[in-house]
Amino acid sequence: MGRRIDSDHSRFREIVRGRIKQDLKKYVSSGEMIGKQGDKYVSIPIPQIQLPKFRFGKNPKGGVGQGEGEPGKPVDGEGEAEGQAGEDEGQHVIEVDVSLEELAAILGEELELPRIEPKGKKNITSLGGSWKGIRSVGPQSLRHFRRTYRQALKRQIASGLYDPDNPVIIPVREDQRYKSRKEEQIPQANAVILYMMDVSGSMGREQKEMVRIEAFWIDTWLRSQYKNIEVQYIVHDAVAHLVDQHTFFHLRESGGTKISSAYELCLRLMRDKYNSQEWNVYPFHFSDGDNWSSRDTEYCVDLLKNAILPHCNQFCYGQVKSAYGSGQFKKDLDQAFPNDERIVTSDILDRDGILPSIKEFLGKGA
Repeated sequence: MGRRIDSDHSRFREIVRGRIKQDLKKYVSSGEMIGKQGDKYVSIPIPQIQLPKFRFGKNPKGGVGQGEGEPGKPVDGEGEAEGQAGEDEGQHVIEVDVSLEELAAILGEELELPRIEPKGKKNITSLGGSWKGIRSVGPQSLRHFRRTYRQALKRQIASGLYDPDNPVIIPVREDQRYKSRKEEQIPQANAVILYMMDVSGSMGREQKEMVRIEAFWIDTWLRSQYKNIEVQYIVHDAVAHLVDQHTFFHLRESGGTKISSAYELCLRLMRDKYNSQEWNVYPFHFSDGDNWSSRDTEYCVDLLKNAILPHCNQFCYGQVKSAYGSGQFKKDLDQAFPNDERIVTSDILDRDGILPSIKEFLGKGA
């Protein structure tokens, strides 16, 4: 019975997985599920999946073939109903918990994302994961019976005490063998995501919501590629500030825009805390494309070319369409870095543009 239940549960999970892949674009463009996320799982509303339920007991109603009836007379329970008829099909929705790891796998399969080869690594001394070592001392809870027996047998044979007619093996203190783990150097890849967002007056609520949704999916994928990951949030108008996640997605300013302030703060973090020899660094910048002057744009290009790009895995710029944004900054970046694979730019015209933008950013496996 237990195996039958496990099989049915696995089948149900496959159905859910297939439905998520089928409607991935809808889930990506919607921010509903992001508000229902935990540390490891996300609740996703899945329509039109019903689990069968069996209810035992007598059926008090008649049915077809029971009792007398006249031709044309409706069966009990049919032909009459309360309320008014409607023309739309009813929607049956359940919420299913899906792990972030599984969600990342679905995203990777659907967008055909390559696995990331970490660049920055550092060695951390830690205990190995398997008990393959053997020692002659240790606690009784870790005693290796087979090795102890073998050692005692070898000793008794070598000393002439072994009797084949009475094969009794009695280990002594010197025969005892114990399991152990060895300390070893394990290379461990670390990654940091540096999110930067324009919060000037031209960036409205919808633009920030699109950034929030895209950042969630980028986080989900990168966390599936690295065991250790940190996230830093930078907001800027004419001045840049390091903030927490909630402030990043809800702060609204009304000042001008000076993009170089964010790039300077990003560079300071990279130099002071996230050395590229030990960290995989992923800066993401989101803006509507406005900058206060062409001179500041030239300074941004210089910062990218000579300071940021040489020390990060990949720099990504997402331009969110706004009623007040000029969209000029992406054009300037594309002109300044026409063939540089270390920088990726993307237009996010609306929520339907989030999924293609993610593929552009993560599709190179950098």
